[in-house]
Amino acid sequence: MISFLMLGSLVLGLIAWIVPVVSFKRCEKHNNRNGISFFMSLSSCAISLCFQIIYNNHLVKIEDWSALLDTSGASTMASVVLLIVTIILNIIALFAYRDREIE
Repeated sequence: MISFLMLGSLVLGLIAWIVPVVSFKRCEKHNNRNGISFFMSLSSCAISLCFQIIYNNHLVKIEDWSALLDTSGASTMASVVLLIVTIILNIIALFAYRDREIE
């Protein structure tokens, strides 16, 4: 069950990156769903980060200190990269949609 947290975190992280890219590609159609895709992307990112926190909490509860020490740095770096890239992609998609709506 706990191993699904890592898989879920990876899948939701990918969703957080794919949704703004798809939204950017679809902005030519002038549909008003960009706010929904923005919310979906940031929600996926937040849930993905939450899964990482739950997994780290699980490692603390079972007192697996070696696994926690081994994965802590990589998990932190991956979380930071996920958050920064998600924010950048969403900003790009929002500006692209805004520019299309102004035209």
